[in-house]
Amino acid sequence: MKKFWNWKNRTVTNQETQEQTQERTLFLNGTIAEESWFDDDVTPQLFKEELESGGGDITVWINSPGGDCVAAAQIYNMLMNYKGSVTVKIDGIAASAASVIAMAGTKVQVSPVSMMMIHNPATIAFGDTVEMEKAIAMLSEVKESIINAYEIKTGLSRAKLSHLMDAETWMDANSAVEMGFADEITQRSADDTVEAPQVSMVFSRAAVTNSLMDKLAAKCKIAQKTKSETKTTADSLMERLNLMNNWR
Repeated sequence: MKKFWNWKNRTVTNQETQEQTQERTLFLNGTIAEESWFDDDVTPQLFKEELESGGGDITVWINSPGGDCVAAAQIYNMLMNYKGSVTVKIDGIAASAASVIAMAGTKVQVSPVSMMMIHNPATIAFGDTVEMEKAIAMLSEVKESIINAYEIKTGLSRAKLSHLMDAETWMDANSAVEMGFADEITQRSADDTVEAPQVSMVFSRAAVTNSLMDKLAAKCKIAQKTKSETKTTADSLMERLNLMNNWR
């Protein structure tokens, strides 16, 4: 089992009250569970034990392209049930399954240069038509469960979220905040008053593909000849007949 998470704990002393508190930070880097947590009792239990080994608020740093949706669902549930406050900070990318984990944050912060991506779940299936139908039904249910997490965080309609997943939607920091997937953009310090840029970007792979296909179709289209180009006038026919007569 290869761990994709790492904890860092430190004790902080309040200079005024001399009260000591523990800062707990969880780092999620790389693929979320290279081996699926499906039918795995050991790895989830290890993660849960480490999560519950301390108290207080925690900060979760995410930089992951995604991974196993079962592992993501379990981590999401554990963070949602955690008694303390959970601050999620996306410093690189939170794509696919990693975006689901991000939704568990009490507060979700995104770096100005980070990205989020949501899309439909995928799997590999083998067998006859019955097995394929089972796989399709399973993916549909997994998608609905993922939408549950997005809906709770963003407040967007299920239909809207479904369309965003169908299109494989990429969001920059501003778009993630505008659409409710994140709460704020991280800044250098609490006193930093620099305004975030107002330009936002949402990238849809489906939209780009359709646009490219339309452009290719327009380039490859063979223009039909107009009637004026193929029409033979009466004067032209008479000239040809006269030439034939003179030739004799």
